[in-house]
Amino acid sequence: MRIAIVHYWLVGLRGGEKVLEAICETYPDADIFTHVYDAEAAGPIIGAHKVTTTFIAKLPFARRFYKFYLPLMPFALEALDLSSYDLVISSESGPAKGVLTRPDAIHVCYCHSPMRYIWDQYQLYRSSAGFLARMMMPVLAPFLRLWDVVSSNRVDHFIANSRFVAKRIKKTYRRDAEVIFPPVRLEDYDIEAHPSGDYYFFISQLETYKRAEIVIEAANRLGRKLIVVGAGAEEERLASLAGPTVTLLGRQTTEEIAKLYRNCRALLFAGIEDFGIVFLEAMASGRPVIAYAKGGALDAVIDGKTGLLYKEQTVEALVQAILAFEANPDGFDPRAIRAHAETFNTDAFKAKFKAAIERFCAKAD
Repeated sequence: MRIAIVHYWLVGLRGGEKVLEAICETYPDADIFTHVYDAEAAGPIIGAHKVTTTFIAKLPFARRFYKFYLPLMPFALEALDLSSYDLVISSESGPAKGVLTRPDAIHVCYCHSPMRYIWDQYQLYRSSAGFLARMMMPVLAPFLRLWDVVSSNRVDHFIANSRFVAKRIKKTYRRDAEVIFPPVRLEDYDIEAHPSGDYYFFISQLETYKRAEIVIEAANRLGRKLIVVGAGAEEERLASLAGPTVTLLGRQTTEEIAKLYRNCRALLFAGIEDFGIVFLEAMASGRPVIAYAKGGALDAVIDGKTGLLYKEQTVEALVQAILAFEANPDGFDPRAIRAHAETFNTDAFKAKFKAAIERFCAKAD
């Protein structure tokens, strides 16, 4: 079969792109289609494939301001010619699944989440947007929602990255989804025998829905050292909130991130993750996770064994969770935490994903 992989945009290596890497390794001869492509940022695994961009890539400053072209992305996807492909795998959390395929082609969507900014987190995104975006969102969002639901009918089979996202898919598209958890590249992470850090760690794209301000404020109140890694629209605002014990490092290399994981006291998180590969990366490093008990954290973290889950998305709740963690400093075994992360290894993901694809193809014959 000729195989096409459609991903929303390739401008970095976040969780969605790490899953894409595993899919690329599963299908090394597949061609990739995306709106915007930065070869250096996307890395060598993705770069080993033929990558074709939509017309979005030709628009001014597209690599940096691609999200401003969101209203044009449905047109860009439908302009792609995928008529020679027998299997199309879309990787979705931005617009990707809306491509047009042959009637006899099979389209499988691995969904990290229905687009948050037009569905369940619309109000959060709008409240934090700039003036122009805040004015335009109510005009454009209904069109995008309509197209998103219509394009979901072009998908033959949905795969969700967590039980939480499967529920979102059911609510948004009225479709069932098989759940296959995303992988963690265990070889990139290891346990430090004697962690040297006296800091807590937060790593994420710095966007509104990640709720980094809760983590920063908790560190401020307790006077605890916190290292923040990531970049995004919220970076400037979060820097203004950071107290003397909080350090924002911006983007870091994979090697430096692995070192920060190994030596931190724990990973802190306050957002609602679709799944949360950062949870697995921390646990692969033997470090516990203190996270808000909703979304993908419920699939990734074992409360009391590989971390602590707190039940309210507030600074106060996170502060209490940190204090509870510090009251039991030897209560989390790094090797047991690592062993849990190992159950989400890349080979397991590839085997499950390939088996699902083969099953879907067999049904179509």
